Amino acid sequence: MSETALHRLAARVGLARDWIDANNRPQQVSDEVLRKVLDGLGHPADDEPAIEASLRAVEAAEDAEHLPPLITADLDQPLPLRRYFPPGSAVRCTLESNRLQYLTLDAQGNLPGGLPVGYHLLQINDRSFTVAVAPPRCHSLADAVTEPPPRCWGLAVQLYSLRRSGDGGYGDCLALEQLARSAAERGADALAISPIHALSAVDQQHYSPYSPSSRLLLNTLYASPAALLGERAVRMAIEACGLEQVLEDLEQRPLVDWPRAADARRRLLEALYQDFSQADHPLRKDFDSFREARGQALEHHCRFEVLQAQAVEHGLGADWRNWPSAWHDPYHPEVEAFANAYPAKVEFHAFCQWLTERSLQRAQHAARSNGMAVGLIADLAVGADGAGSQAWSRQDELLANLKVGAPPDILNRSGQDWGICAFSPEGLKRNGYRAFIEMLRANLAHAGGLRIDHVMGLRRLWLIPRGCKPAEGAYLNYPLEDLLRLLALESVRHQAIILGEDLGTVPEGLREQLAAKAVLGMRVLPFEQTQPGHFKPILDWPDDALATTGTHDLAPLAGWLQSRDIDWSQRLQLIDAATELHWRHERQKECEGLRRTLEANYGPQADNDALIDAAIRYVGHTRAPLVLIPLEDLLGSDEQPNLPGTTSGHPNWRRRFAAPVRELLDDEDAARRLELLAQAREQAWERDR
Repeated sequence: MSETALHRLAARVGLARDWIDANNRPQQVSDEVLRKVLDGLGHPADDEPAIEASLRAVEAAEDAEHLPPLITADLDQPLPLRRYFPPGSAVRCTLESNRLQYLTLDAQGNLPGGLPVGYHLLQINDRSFTVAVAPPRCHSLADAVTEPPPRCWGLAVQLYSLRRSGDGGYGDCLALEQLARSAAERGADALAISPIHALSAVDQQHYSPYSPSSRLLLNTLYASPAALLGERAVRMAIEACGLEQVLEDLEQRPLVDWPRAADARRRLLEALYQDFSQADHPLRKDFDSFREARGQALEHHCRFEVLQAQAVEHGLGADWRNWPSAWHDPYHPEVEAFANAYPAKVEFHAFCQWLTERSLQRAQHAARSNGMAVGLIADLAVGADGAGSQAWSRQDELLANLKVGAPPDILNRSGQDWGICAFSPEGLKRNGYRAFIEMLRANLAHAGGLRIDHVMGLRRLWLIPRGCKPAEGAYLNYPLEDLLRLLALESVRHQAIILGEDLGTVPEGLREQLAAKAVLGMRVLPFEQTQPGHFKPILDWPDDALATTGTHDLAPLAGWLQSRDIDWSQRLQLIDAATELHWRHERQKECEGLRRTLEANYGPQADNDALIDAAIRYVGHTRAPLVLIPLEDLLGSDEQPNLPGTTSGHPNWRRRFAAPVRELLDDEDAARRLELLAQAREQAWERDR
């Protein structure tokens, strides 16, 4: 078999055969792995005839006859179109405003750069396509504040960790609304939240917010029905279902019991829907308009939920890839007939989505109306479950047979398999980037910002074929420039800032490209060391990245100072004795170095509580346009929300705060640290203006 043809095919579809590992050593993907990944991309490569056929198909799809349905462009810059049209061609442009504009391609075949920002329909020589004209950069904090430079601050919270009376055992959008109002009253500009994407309704054993069924819809467990339907309606539904004792027991628990809490909330929502659907409800018109506006994406998701429940009930499993073939296609007549046979079940899921979206809308309104410059910052997971709703409904645009992960590195010698699927670059282009645009719009609809998890995925992702080990993968390149233009366009439209989680191995030049588009990077205190124990000076922190004391995958400062994360890793046998000894030695040096750094800036620190105070001041004094402090650090908690590398043994995504949300920021430690943070940000603004 000709290796050259295989390598040529891999290069044509964006697979990197050669790459540099975390130790800066060159690596090469084997031909066997290339074939498997190519097959997952939809390009059979088992033998030479298959490779040649795949090459011909790829080349045909990229020839001049295949005009993409959408082409991105920069504002006031010419757009090269000579590949598709001869110079001097007449252009009929229907602007997004429906105004007509007539242009002519210049002598080089370029479209002049006079079109406004937006999506416009172009017709040239009986062929038509959309041009998406992007602004130079995303909406930024400088646009959001009245007195630059921005030295904003906010809090970061795991939504489920909040506690309020009557919450059913986990934090919901009403608790979020209360926290947003409380934080805004204390001067916060932003409130970053954990992902609230839709999870599987039938498989509540899998509740990681970063492995969603769909990033187009919401997790309906977070709805706050009393805020829309009224306390009386909810109380009557609870009594009708006999849920009083169950809910009371769930609310007393220190950890979320997701399966029981989800079952109780489902029963409650079903009772509320029965009441809503049987009467001429005053909110029926709002629900109907919501369902119509959310269109096909909502309808497909609701149908999937009903299909999945039916499949599980009949022993077919939750994974649509194992269902009867007719159910694989969202547009198949059997799926249509099934939906028509169970209209109330489909509508129930739409009802839950409506309740959740309106609840989230209330929380963002509470944040902004009480003075936050940004408000809620949503969190966008890097992928979706290949067995879930989004992969089912967008099969040409998501790679359901490849999983996202990471190659082996120093900390994970076997690599990582994140168990989620990613977009297909070819599928995105083929469909005019529809799936990417609709995902951005869904997540920006009720937020003033968006954090993109593993933002490196806009440029490349490590993809692993199903059934293979994490090391048996390859990097797939993505159309970064197109994606950044669309991101900037939607960001400006929604007046929302964009944060890019850029921790880990970052391709060379990517941070500069993101900064040029006003996508804020992320700098985390424990990682900002030039060598163990040597922390960067305050003014060496960049002004194109947010600053924070921690993330959901790290021990909070109190736990970090006590090596709680290392304790957990040792207890669960995630590390051997030699690694544990090395980590503890390194942590001791880091803790001593942090103390030295903080005392050099703020004088002697009596204990760990004082060190946490000083650490919050420290990040507050940096030049970062935004500082986010996790609630765990504000309160001095020592346990982290998630311990990477574990699915059992550690209570990932289950920890709750003991105090009610209305009292959280009045906690003595929290109130003191909020004041210190606000002062530090004010002082940083005075220094830098």
